[in-house]
Amino acid sequence: MSKLFSKENKEVFANPLNLNHPILVQVLGICSALAVTSQLKPAIVMGLAVTVITAFANVIISLIRNTIPTRIRIVVQLVVVAALVTIVSQVLKAFAYDVSVQLSVYVGLIITNCILMGRLEAFAMINKPWPSFLDGVSNGIGYAMILVIVGGVRELFGRGSLMGFQLIPQAVYDAGYINNGMMTMPAMALILLGCVIWVHRAYFTKD
Repeated sequence: MSKLFSKENKEVFANPLNLNHPILVQVLGICSALAVTSQLKPAIVMGLAVTVITAFANVIISLIRNTIPTRIRIVVQLVVVAALVTIVSQVLKAFAYDVSVQLSVYVGLIITNCILMGRLEAFAMINKPWPSFLDGVSNGIGYAMILVIVGGVRELFGRGSLMGFQLIPQAVYDAGYINNGMMTMPAMALILLGCVIWVHRAYFTKD
């Protein structure tokens, strides 16, 4: 048990959440981060989907890494990811159809997510299954955190709600408050993401 949670494994899990964050530091996977954050619910589901797929894809590639011919390793990685994406997509359609419709093609496009392919190539191909699993989970959580922050802010100020529940009282609207329509536009997601990156680098990144 101590080996499972050794200092090295703790660092593997912690780095993608701060010092080596996939979005804030490496600036990877921002396309989907901008596309699915108009509301909080699809942002959460997308974050969970990427976390699950990244974790299990890392484990599978790590288990078979010594049997994969070097020349076709990218093809093998894509096949594994495509299979997992298909499974996740079908699960969403079966149990969360409305969210699946909101996410549209973006679930399928997880296959091309830079974070996912980057971790398979840079980590899972050269590490054992357990560290690879931790790396996948941590990178997925780091990605999901940004989606939740941006999605929550955009929905709250753009629609006055969170998870579909109205949070801003009607009395506030009666007093003259108007939802910020800019928050529902893709450009605002880019601005908010830029602000989050700025705050992170200003306070947590050492030169």
